[in-house]
Amino acid sequence: MTEKAFQDYYPDQLSYCYGCGRLNDNGLKIKSYWEGDESVCIFEPKPYHMAIPGFVYGGLIASLIDCHSTGTASAAKYRSEGREMDTEPPLRFLTASLHVDYIKPTPINSSLEIRASVKEIKGRKVIVESRLMANKQICATGIVVAVQVPDSFIADISKNQAF
Repeated sequence: MTEKAFQDYYPDQLSYCYGCGRLNDNGLKIKSYWEGDESVCIFEPKPYHMAIPGFVYGGLIASLIDCHSTGTASAAKYRSEGREMDTEPPLRFLTASLHVDYIKPTPINSSLEIRASVKEIKGRKVIVESRLMANKQICATGIVVAVQVPDSFIADISKNQAF
């Protein structure tokens, strides 16, 4: 994809998340994009993401759903306000609730596709439903309740950043 990912718009001080932080050298660095009204993320699992031989660790699946969903919440909130993602103040979301259902074992030797849709935007809360697929088969689904980070919290992080 040639467009900028949602996560590429995050300000530097908010770009260290293990799942989606572009500045976390040891992280997953997922990238999410709009495809119509859905967001999509493609992730290539590595051999060390294994649970048992041939299958992906469930914690990775939860992390992918979590970070893709909070990124989708952020992008959706910008859309709902008619704003570009690089405008101030930044809109970032944290997980208030994560529910994952594991439908079937997820093979480790294929690309994982995570697709999400926004079910509700209400004030500072966004509800996102996701599905994770391998070989076009749904392996897991998730529901994330994401809450917008207050501007004061972002300002405090900027002042106290110890990296």
